[in-house]
Amino acid sequence: MEARGSRPGPVITLLAGVHGCEYAPIAALRRFMNGLDPSRLTGTVRAVLTANPSAFHRRTPFVTPEDGKNLNRCFPGDREGTYSERLADLLFERFFRGSDALIDLHAGDLVEALTPFTLYDASPVAERSRELATAYGLPLAIRQGNDGAAAAGTTYGAAAAAGIPAIIAEAGGCGLVTADAVAAHTAGLHRVLDHLGMVRMPASVPRTPPIRHMTRYVWLRTPAEGWWEPDVSPGTAVAAGSRLGTVLDPFGNELARITAPEDGIVVFLTTSPAVDSQGLLLALAGGEREHGGAG
Repeated sequence: MEARGSRPGPVITLLAGVHGCEYAPIAALRRFMNGLDPSRLTGTVRAVLTANPSAFHRRTPFVTPEDGKNLNRCFPGDREGTYSERLADLLFERFFRGSDALIDLHAGDLVEALTPFTLYDASPVAERSRELATAYGLPLAIRQGNDGAAAAGTTYGAAAAAGIPAIIAEAGGCGLVTADAVAAHTAGLHRVLDHLGMVRMPASVPRTPPIRHMTRYVWLRTPAEGWWEPDVSPGTAVAAGSRLGTVLDPFGNELARITAPEDGIVVFLTTSPAVDSQGLLLALAGGEREHGGAG
């Protein structure tokens, strides 16, 4: 969908459905776009409601069924590559280029629960990306640096490398379309467009809550396949060395005890007991900055 305002101004690209089973962002983006009034809009809003259609229709979590690759590890793409790499190239060239900002809407996938957060890259446009994250208004804003578990090939990383301020916004999870997750995303989009001077947000949109700005995003994986039993929930504050959960064998014997490598907040965790060797268990946000600067 595209909404062209009555006055020239910024161009913003909005994505949902990069992962096909993250449904709340798709519902939120559709609702947001259908509610826009172009006569009140300055600039242009480009929205890709379902960026990975085959993953959506086949209900394939995390990866694209054609090649088994995670689309959010394939940007900026390769027009001569595999299906996911070609899809990433199409999205990047057709929608990312020429944009003044990019918002990629996500949720926890079918086996992921999370607490709402935004994520942006440590890059030359980090300060402008931090402003987008702050405007979106989710409780945690995480700057992904070069340490920790940075993933290559992401939407926000590729956009930032091209000089486009960008964030990922996460709300919702476990394949559910809940009213609070949809509302969090629609409110965030209204706040961002208001921040960019594109359209005044409705009076009904809640004011931005206090936001904690973090500088570390650490993924924890299991060293062995087995049965995962977490001891924490999304949003839990944990201390370095504290137990986060255990991985058991089929008989209930402990194979691995998972502990926090540093102080932080649990931002998402795998809800499925079944985990493969090196499977992702959870992620922590750490390194809180008092004033939220991108420095």
